[in-house]
Amino acid sequence: MRLRTFVIALAVLAVAGGAAFHVLTLPAVAVKGELPPRPADLANGETMFNIGGCASCHATPGQEDGRRLGGGLALATAFGTFVVPNISSDPQHGIGAWSEQSFVNAMLRGVGRNGEHLYPAFPYTSYQRMALDDVRDLFAFLKTLPAETTPSAPHRLSFPFTLRRGIGLWKLINLDGRAFAPDPAKSAPLNRGAYLVNGPGHCAECHSARDILGAIVAKRRFAGGPALEGKGWVPNITPHADGIGAWSENDIAYFLEVGLTPSFASVGSAMAGVVLNTAKLSADDRAAMAVYLKTLPPRPGKAPPRKS
Repeated sequence: MRLRTFVIALAVLAVAGGAAFHVLTLPAVAVKGELPPRPADLANGETMFNIGGCASCHATPGQEDGRRLGGGLALATAFGTFVVPNISSDPQHGIGAWSEQSFVNAMLRGVGRNGEHLYPAFPYTSYQRMALDDVRDLFAFLKTLPAETTPSAPHRLSFPFTLRRGIGLWKLINLDGRAFAPDPAKSAPLNRGAYLVNGPGHCAECHSARDILGAIVAKRRFAGGPALEGKGWVPNITPHADGIGAWSENDIAYFLEVGLTPSFASVGSAMAGVVLNTAKLSADDRAAMAVYLKTLPPRPGKAPPRKS
């Protein structure tokens, strides 16, 4: 009798646990139904495209045209290899047949067109800070770019990372769904820089250390860390002596334009691609990013010594 009671209790707990998991991991969207019509600002959409570095990840490797967004770049991580998808205007293999609300939900909540959780290798933890109209303008701009017929390749992940539903639990901790809110006590350029760096620019996604679950460590945000693909070190960009403490605002803005440090060293690695994008921003936007970066909390973050 006791064994039967124990088995029943265990079954009830299992059912309750499964139900709780199901509810807690349901994908939550930012918008439901059609969005109200509005005229798209394609120039602003292009700005979002450039600050977002869309071409750096989504352009087909091996070709020079950053507007051919056929995907295919393989990102090797501790969780497996993520293959960047086609986001061109092709209706079959890209996002040409996506609705505007599907794109918005992918950007702001990491929810795919079919209601699935997207892997946070796509930096929606930063994109969630974007203004809705900026996301809509970006979508409109993407629809003007060439259609690429290359099918998106599947990710190469091992169990349990193949189970997307578990990402719902990760989101409970790391995705708060709050858009950027300007600080009325700060200047317009500083607020603009904060928005660009933390939202569409997603600078912290590369320039921060991460925990065992792949989330940014808050106390080490912007202080540099191991490159996400396991090769090299991403530098500290806080105004600490380990980072850009000796750089002026003009130095930072110039670096974002031409890729030269104050000591006239040329940018390399993945940051070279980033500068190709930031060079297309307005001078005011680059200056705004520089203003904001100089206000970050100075945090130590030297790269580890090279092994001999």
